[in-house]
Amino acid sequence: MGYRHEYKHLINPEDRQVILSRLRALGLGDPHAPSGEYMVRSLYFDDGWDTALRQKLDGVGERDKFRIRYYNGDSSFIRLEKKSKRWELCLKRSAALNKGQVEQILAGSYAFLKEEKDPLLVEFYGRLQWGLRPAALVDYRREPFVYSPGNVRVTIDRDIRTGACRQECFFQEGMTLPADDPLKQGADDIILEIKYDAFLPDIIRQAVQLGSRPQTAFSKYAQCRRFG
Repeated sequence: MGYRHEYKHLINPEDRQVILSRLRALGLGDPHAPSGEYMVRSLYFDDGWDTALRQKLDGVGERDKFRIRYYNGDSSFIRLEKKSKRWELCLKRSAALNKGQVEQILAGSYAFLKEEKDPLLVEFYGRLQWGLRPAALVDYRREPFVYSPGNVRVTIDRDIRTGACRQECFFQEGMTLPADDPLKQGADDIILEIKYDAFLPDIIRQAVQLGSRPQTAFSKYAQCRRFG
């Protein structure tokens, strides 16, 4: 899979209900979310200079970040992901890891990665050697929709939470706290994301159209780094 278009919008609860009703009326859904949503837990990595965070905050157009992710508390399906941004385009590469391997990595015993066949795992080994380390725990609820023409994926993410511990709590329920800004007035952050390949079909464009909601560069990782 090559680079894809990616757009984000901050929306409110009323917007969410409107978009959900439109997408459900089209009969769209995601086979990975039979109940309509799933939980995502990610552990983001950064180096000692907070390069990924600073590049995001500074609006650098070309940047990369690594994360380890699993869903619905199911540690039998874990992925290392590298997300690359090239201005309005994004590319995500992933490689499978098991729970034991992740625990080794988080304990600092990651030498096994350099013997792996997947180039992404070998690259991750090199980045760990140069100081990459766990930087933020991020939890949220995701409501996904897919549409085959254009390889479109629409997601609505909400209830973003983070924890004071990082690698120590990755496989534990541990206490997490809302990651929204306590000084901000109004509802918690809800993020609408639209991803597609070469074109966005009109049927989807109309379904997610809200008129006055500007595009945003919102980052769950950056939001959760406010806590350390």
